[in-house]
Amino acid sequence: MLSKGFEIEMYTGTPDGDIVGFSDKIVAALDGFVREPDTRNVEYTTPPLCRYERLLCELVRPRLRLRSFLKRLGNYTLIPGSTLALGGSDQFHRSDPGNPYHSFIERTYGTTVVTASVHINVGIADPEVLMRACRLIRAEAPLFLALSAASPFLDGQPTGNHSSRWRVFPKTPREVPLFESHAHYIRWTDEQLKLGTMQNVRHLWSSVRPNGDRRPYCLNRLELRICDLVSDPVALLAICALLEARIMQVMENPDLDPLVQSDLPSVTRATDLVALIDANEDAAAQNSLEAELRHWQDGRMLRAQDWVNLLLEETLPTAKQHGFACFLQPIHKILREGNEAQRWLRLIDQGWDARQVVKQAIRDTESIEMALAEDLCEPGVDLSVPDDEPCLALVP
Repeated sequence: MLSKGFEIEMYTGTPDGDIVGFSDKIVAALDGFVREPDTRNVEYTTPPLCRYERLLCELVRPRLRLRSFLKRLGNYTLIPGSTLALGGSDQFHRSDPGNPYHSFIERTYGTTVVTASVHINVGIADPEVLMRACRLIRAEAPLFLALSAASPFLDGQPTGNHSSRWRVFPKTPREVPLFESHAHYIRWTDEQLKLGTMQNVRHLWSSVRPNGDRRPYCLNRLELRICDLVSDPVALLAICALLEARIMQVMENPDLDPLVQSDLPSVTRATDLVALIDANEDAAAQNSLEAELRHWQDGRMLRAQDWVNLLLEETLPTAKQHGFACFLQPIHKILREGNEAQRWLRLIDQGWDARQVVKQAIRDTESIEMALAEDLCEPGVDLSVPDDEPCLALVP
């Protein structure tokens, strides 16, 4: 199994769904949390691990510590979703007024970057294999957005999109190629830095990017950045398991590469694929699992939900071979019951308003985490503070 870890961005606020920023206080009081440019969301990162049961504990434990801290501040909680669902998009709330990079972000992008999401990192040591994996996963990234979509509201109203976050998020630079090699990635990054389209090596905001300790030269992982915040940690592990299985397949089969297998004309294939992928991302952001997407391999149109089912069938033998097939199972529930955005919009259709939906989602999310805490750890272990107690596997 490959190493993998998560970067989790979350909003804080009231049980009524109003988002209130505390990132300066959180970062000062709790190890493992870092601030974002806007104080209303905060980020924590799990360590790179191979075992899913251990990852589950690392996902839940920081949230419980954060919940405990917020309760000491007052009647505050964690808020699911990936946009400023009930209001606040008209103002930027700086978390670090003296940071020049944050000044650039506020001035250039405003609150379009004040979103919450999940970034999934998967370890790949060989840079050329990493580039091949990035090409395949970028071509299929709209499927991961479709599974995770959780931002149908902005400023108190449905937007008409299942992932309002990805529709407004400023993908940067505007045009990002499919990197043909590590050398191509290095040349392209150096050129963007000279042109000023990227402020630094981190300023590559696309659905998928190579990552490492000294970008663009030293790389060791693929980072999938397209997913909305997935409130249920078990569902997030399932999405990660699908990603890992797909990466394993492209590692084992060099021909599983959009630049090799696509039926698009070879002369324009690279640029045609980018246009196809961008259109699929937009469609998935609008309609998630119901979106009509064009397959990168042969150009046929199919629903995102049907494509995910095909991918599950294709990756199941690989996941079984490596011993984590059981962690794919929750994806069937997402396909059956809908992602968070779809479930929330069904409540809107039943007469609920956005605030009622968000308030219920807050309660549901806390209940899920409390139940996981009981199942994950030894009785009597206090998860509100760091400890080294062993975590038990929730899924056999």
